Amino acid sequence: MRAAAFTSFGGPEVMRVMEVPDPQAGPGQVRVRVKTAGVQHYDCAVRGGWTPAYGIAVNFPQIPGNEFAGIVDQVGERVTGFSKGSEVLGFAILNCYAEYVVVSADQIVSKPQTMSWEEAGGLTGNGQGAYIALKAIGVEPGETVLINGAAGSLGAFAVQLAKEWGAKTIIGTASESNHDYIRSLGAIPVTYEEGLAGRLRELAPDGIDAAFDTAGGEGLRAAVELVRDKNRICTFFAYDLIEELGLRIVIGERSATRLAELVDLHTKGKLLIHIRQAFPLDRADDAHRAIESRHGRGKIVLMID
Repeated sequence: MRAAAFTSFGGPEVMRVMEVPDPQAGPGQVRVRVKTAGVQHYDCAVRGGWTPAYGIAVNFPQIPGNEFAGIVDQVGERVTGFSKGSEVLGFAILNCYAEYVVVSADQIVSKPQTMSWEEAGGLTGNGQGAYIALKAIGVEPGETVLINGAAGSLGAFAVQLAKEWGAKTIIGTASESNHDYIRSLGAIPVTYEEGLAGRLRELAPDGIDAAFDTAGGEGLRAAVELVRDKNRICTFFAYDLIEELGLRIVIGERSATRLAELVDLHTKGKLLIHIRQAFPLDRADDAHRAIESRHGRGKIVLMID
């Protein structure tokens, strides 16, 4: 099969399309013919030399990618609920930038007809990440929540989930060009620039109850200044500042149950998946450059089939 992979650590330029052996589904597994694969900062970190947790080894040639959507084309023994031809979306740790991926059957859910392949390929990682983060900081009905970096895929999911879970006021930091987009999601936009803490006080005179950071910098420091309980601040970006700022590390595992809940919200029109750009497989390097620029709104995906 064709896959985008790397044979040494480095920048986006190490990504290459190459031929690798087709994977085969074993007991309890399915093989999926991949239509789309989401691109995440996680993938770029692996490409750059970071080793994922969970006891997973990086072996060259390594195929990155940890979210996908496609059509089941091989079903292993003891798998129920899915058959050849089932349209699904799901998650893995690696190996999704390829024509085929093999995963356990408990890592996929059915794709509704109302969801495009691009949307399906881009939901799993950031959607579940936002869910895990907001549950960790305990977003409750009637509260004021800050999402730092609200225009990116992770931040946009967080805004929408906070709204769905009853937050009264959601404030989202973003560049001015993305303010209309932030408003459309249900948040009050505010620029990142110096003096952010003062502007946040004006927008939330009664204080900010919880904050989720996806961008670091001034926004995270403002959250630490304004949120009374540091246990209600979570960063999925500035890991190097966690100890300095006295924050806790939030870790969570993805699940098919949670993914199915997100799919249901999308079906009901309550969870928008904005696709920033779709790249063909042979431009996986450009997809990595685009996401590492940290500009623009929404999700980047690879179109594989």
